[in-house]
Amino acid sequence: MSNNRPESEKSQSGGERREGAERTGGASNFIREIIDEDLKNKKNDGRVHTRFPPEPNGYLHIGHAKAICLNYGIAEDYGGRYNLRFDDTNPIKEEAEFVQSIIEDIKWLGYDWEDRLYYASDYFEQLYQWAVKLIKDGKAYVDDLSADQIREHRGTLTKPGKESPFRNRSVDENLDLFERMKSGEFPDGSRVLRAKIDMASGNLNMRDPVMYRVLHAAHHRTGTEWCIYPMYDWAHGQSDSIEGITHSLCSLEFEDHRPLYDWYLDQLGVYHPQQIEFARLNLTNTVMSKRKLRALVEEGHVDGWDDPRMPTLSGLRRRGYSPKSIRTFLDRVGVAKRDSVVDIALLEHCLREDLNKTAPRVMAVLRPLKVVIENYPEGQVEQLEAINNPEDASMGTRQISFSREIYIEREDFREEPSKKFFRLAPGREVRLKHAYFIKCEKVIKDDKTGDVIELRCTYDPGTKSGEAQDGRRVKGTLHWVSSAHAVPAEVRIYNSLFTREDPEEDEDFRQSLNPDSLEIISDCMIEPGLATAEHGTCYQFLRHGYFSVDTKHSKPQKPVFNRAVSLRDTWAKIEKAERKKVGQ
Repeated sequence: MSNNRPESEKSQSGGERREGAERTGGASNFIREIIDEDLKNKKNDGRVHTRFPPEPNGYLHIGHAKAICLNYGIAEDYGGRYNLRFDDTNPIKEEAEFVQSIIEDIKWLGYDWEDRLYYASDYFEQLYQWAVKLIKDGKAYVDDLSADQIREHRGTLTKPGKESPFRNRSVDENLDLFERMKSGEFPDGSRVLRAKIDMASGNLNMRDPVMYRVLHAAHHRTGTEWCIYPMYDWAHGQSDSIEGITHSLCSLEFEDHRPLYDWYLDQLGVYHPQQIEFARLNLTNTVMSKRKLRALVEEGHVDGWDDPRMPTLSGLRRRGYSPKSIRTFLDRVGVAKRDSVVDIALLEHCLREDLNKTAPRVMAVLRPLKVVIENYPEGQVEQLEAINNPEDASMGTRQISFSREIYIEREDFREEPSKKFFRLAPGREVRLKHAYFIKCEKVIKDDKTGDVIELRCTYDPGTKSGEAQDGRRVKGTLHWVSSAHAVPAEVRIYNSLFTREDPEEDEDFRQSLNPDSLEIISDCMIEPGLATAEHGTCYQFLRHGYFSVDTKHSKPQKPVFNRAVSLRDTWAKIEKAERKKVGQ
């Protein structure tokens, strides 16, 4: 095994570890312990150099965010370097759109690769020359078997594979055929280049894996320059080597591929990065497979890759998630050696924690019921003061208009209230948030349907401070908006995309798609100040949850809001119960 690294990397030593710095890559874990030991032993001349190598064949999801935060956080905490490299080896599935979305997502998370943006396609010529070397060394050959035949020859976990009849071609014949593959002489799928390793290996990845296939397809960067493309497993380890990566951090599904990466690097005699595998992120009621996410998009089950029900970073951003909430969530999940499933309630809890401190409080009525305050002067408009966020006094206050006619939530009124219903009912008094006490005097119904369409109320002018002068108390406080000043809005309520905690348990994951994952409410009434709210801005709608201005459908004076998360925090209740169990 060679420890020689590229000449350009030999002078690039990592900086001192930043003691006391914020650990964006999480708390101490087995990966950090390995790096600490490497630094102690002066391995890699004290360098720490990580990378994030996405395939540009879809949008990034929160599982990728774990890898991004881990790689960047470790590089930053150890004073090292961090690369972004696109493993763009399959032009059929890769698009420039995906490249751009990935760049935007990583920047949105708050990470900067500086000038170290690379592509596997940058190394196509070098990879080709290395393939030629393996052919000359008798360690690679051109195979005429079809893809199906190669699978049949590979064998099973309990049965060894069978050698291809083309495995023992001469070096000269293999060099000639490979050159002709490169020149475009052969049709797609007619020939491949395979490594000559061991068809009886217990690791199926070592049974003469395919290195190159013929593919007459335009690449989003190289155009039609190439008609043979390297397989991911051939390009991956060598790309790390070229860039001088010290610690190649991969999720567990690459553990069985590591012996193959090692074999390639050893045969070539080039610089050898160290691969370390960690557990991938799995969430309840969610699928993380990019193939399945692509199916949801292409089959129209969702509104694109950035649908707020998707676990993609663009979907979470559109829904109202903040970078900080995602980073906090990933820090709390930590880094493990074995896969597990994390309750999505923890992710929602982290978002509530963040937005509780940063989101202004506003009033929005989702299902309006008109209220006429009969003893309030007609035509009078009063400006009342409302606190923007009780968690942050620096956010100040705002003025809200109060008038004779207002809207309240339809669910805040019952003609026949139960004992535990403390909101508005005939003859009952409640408090209006930031305003007065009102009392329901009369109920107006639709003559045909019998539905309640309006309430007639009176108010007590002496309760403007929120308290009655005679000391009487009310149990209910309602949010509201002035009907003369309210702005119509559309609100989208999102729920889990899947009804099952583990959609993978179904034979077809689509079977557990939630038919009620999206509810659109089109006749909402909101404070006038929200009519021109900027895309992506988050607010707490009092008593409803946290909502974000939709980046795709919202327009000035016609706002659309996505519910990011409800106010109910199931994870906080779980934590409280656990603390109670252990006597904390």
